[in-house]
Amino acid sequence: MTTFVAGGTGFIGRRLIPLLVARGEEVVVMDINPQTADYSAYGKQVRVVRGDVSQFDDFQARIVEAKPDRIVNLAYYIGSDLPPRVAFKLNVLGMDNCFEAARLAGVNRVVYASSVAVSGEQKNYGERLVDETDFKHGHVQYAMHKIFNEWQAQDYREKHGMEITTIRPANVTGPDKIFGSVDHVFIVTKPARGEPVTMPYKDAMRAPVHVDEIAEIFARVAMKDKPEHAIYNTGGQTISLGEIADIVREFIPDAQISFDHETGGRERSGNFMIDNSRVVTEFGIQFRPYRERVLQIINEVRKERGLPPLSDH
Repeated sequence: MTTFVAGGTGFIGRRLIPLLVARGEEVVVMDINPQTADYSAYGKQVRVVRGDVSQFDDFQARIVEAKPDRIVNLAYYIGSDLPPRVAFKLNVLGMDNCFEAARLAGVNRVVYASSVAVSGEQKNYGERLVDETDFKHGHVQYAMHKIFNEWQAQDYREKHGMEITTIRPANVTGPDKIFGSVDHVFIVTKPARGEPVTMPYKDAMRAPVHVDEIAEIFARVAMKDKPEHAIYNTGGQTISLGEIADIVREFIPDAQISFDHETGGRERSGNFMIDNSRVVTEFGIQFRPYRERVLQIINEVRKERGLPPLSDH
C-alpha cells in the first residue's frame, strides 16, 4: 500500500514518515522544500518529490504518478500574520486542490490537519471540555481557513462519498517547532539553551501535545479505512505557562523565565480544555506525562549543543 504525504518534510511529517515505514507502507513525500528532510535511510520505501499544493496541475500530476491508496495533507501555513493572498493560496486553495486531485485520481481516503484554532477562545465555552460537535468560534486568519477546510471536507464527503478525516492538533510542541503557537515551546527550549525568556502572561493557558504523539495519531487514523468519525480532537495537557515554567525549573533551577503580568492571560487563551475521547477510545492513543515530554525536549536541545542529558531525580 502507498501513502502520499503532502508537506511531508515538515515538523510533523518528519515524525510521521518513519511510523508509516514501520507499518510497511510505501511512502511518497511531496514538499515544496524537499531538501529539508533526509529519508535516504529508508531506500526505495520512501520517495521524495517536489511539488506545490497551491498549484492544482502540479499536485494532480504528483498524485497521478504516485497512484497512492491514501493521502495525508500536512501542507499549510501556521499563524495568522501572513498576507491574505499568500495564506489563502496554501491553506484554502491548497487544501481544496488536495481534495479535488484525490477525487479525480480515485483516491477515496484523505486525512488532513485542521487545528484547535477553529474553536477560538476557551471563554466562549466556559470551564468545560470542548468536543468535536461544539460550535466553532475561531475568528483569526488561520482559524477561519481551517473552519473552511472542515466545511469543504464535509462537502466532499456528502457529495462525492469520499472518506476524508479531519484531525485537530492542539498546541503541538517539540524542540524544532518555530512557527505558530510557540510560547509553550520557547519557555522550554530557550532555558535549555541558557537563554532568558519573557512571556506576557503567567496565567496564559495552553494545551500542549508532543509532536511524536501527533504523528502517532496521524499514522493510526490514516491507516484505518473507515474511521468512526469525521473529526478528531487530539487534545493536550491543560496547563498554564507559569506551570510549564515551574516544570522547567525542576530540571534547570537557574532558568531565566519571567512574565510581564501575573494575571490577564487566561481570558485571552484559546481553547485549552479539550475532549479527545474519540481518538483515545477508537485508536487507543496514550499520552506520556507532560513533565516527561518537557524533559525530553530539554535533552534534545542539550544534545544538539553537545551537552549531556539531564536526569529526572
